[in-house]
Amino acid sequence: MATVLAIETSCDETAVSIVKNREVLSDIVATQIDIHRIYGGVVPEVASRQHLEGVNIAIDQALSQSGLQWSSIDAIAATCAPGLVGALLVGLMAAKTLALVHRKPFLGVHHLEGHIYASYLSDPTLEPPFLCLLVSGGHTSLIAVRECGHYDILGQTRDDAAGEAFDKVARLLKLGYPGGPEIDRLSNVGNPKAFPLPEGRISLPEGGFHPYDASFSGLKTAVLRLTQTLEATGEPLPVADIASSFQFTVAKALTKRAIKCALNEGLKTIAIGGGVAANSGLRSQLQAAASPHGIRVVFPPLKYCTDNAAMIACAAAEHFDLGHRSDLGLGARSRMPVSQVMDLYHSEISRSKLEPNPCPTTTLS
Repeated sequence: MATVLAIETSCDETAVSIVKNREVLSDIVATQIDIHRIYGGVVPEVASRQHLEGVNIAIDQALSQSGLQWSSIDAIAATCAPGLVGALLVGLMAAKTLALVHRKPFLGVHHLEGHIYASYLSDPTLEPPFLCLLVSGGHTSLIAVRECGHYDILGQTRDDAAGEAFDKVARLLKLGYPGGPEIDRLSNVGNPKAFPLPEGRISLPEGGFHPYDASFSGLKTAVLRLTQTLEATGEPLPVADIASSFQFTVAKALTKRAIKCALNEGLKTIAIGGGVAANSGLRSQLQAAASPHGIRVVFPPLKYCTDNAAMIACAAAEHFDLGHRSDLGLGARSRMPVSQVMDLYHSEISRSKLEPNPCPTTTLS
């Protein structure tokens, strides 16, 4: 399998990694959490400027950590969609420049496909078909992974993503940013059944409810109403119990849909991706629900749940070995369904055995 250097700058982490044979040779992540914390969320312009300042340093660190020379790198990759356009452009332009200077093929990678491939870093033997439960700050989807680049979205959130709901509820509880880790920490000491909260369901026109789609806006509103009611009593707010009840409800909703989808689709493996994959409540509930059905659950290592470049490099290496290449004119896209991943590539018979460092054949537009 190819050795790929990848750059990830879709949001507020400047990340560079080198991966070979699903083994991480270097992994550099410069987070901007402390910078954005004072705003309570990511400020796109600030994020872009931070990427610009840090990307060259991260590239040098990744190469040094791997112990490799540029001659050992087979391809350069970067996240191109979806994400903050300004942030994406920094990583894209850096990767394209490296591809031109070092005469390497370039691959643009879909950020959500990267999260799918994060589980490959935990279990290198993982192969399609399987179901991916992708849960992050911006996305919550059930994706049938048929093969590399071919994904069917079977279920998704109709409003807030699970990670977004965590951040908003954390703000209600005055827990700060990012909210997910703080709610998870408090959930370990709170009572998950202290306050019954609504899961949220999507009605179908013909009656009944969608088996896989989710909704978290109603749950967020229910927590708001609960806090307002409790605060009106003048008693101290039971923050740990509220956080634990909220987390339990989110995990239950995600677990129920994932298990039902896997059983109906005949998929015996569920891989989890995205920042919420690090949540202890989701991990325990999903594992417990999957075991009686003989369903294997694969979680990425905790450090690969949040945004990182190792998952991007892993996905790019698979595409590279299949002969997929991206044009250097590929642009950044703020939105793009993961089902359209193959639009990022054209097929090319790999020349790596004949030419160790094949040069991109396209020009920068």
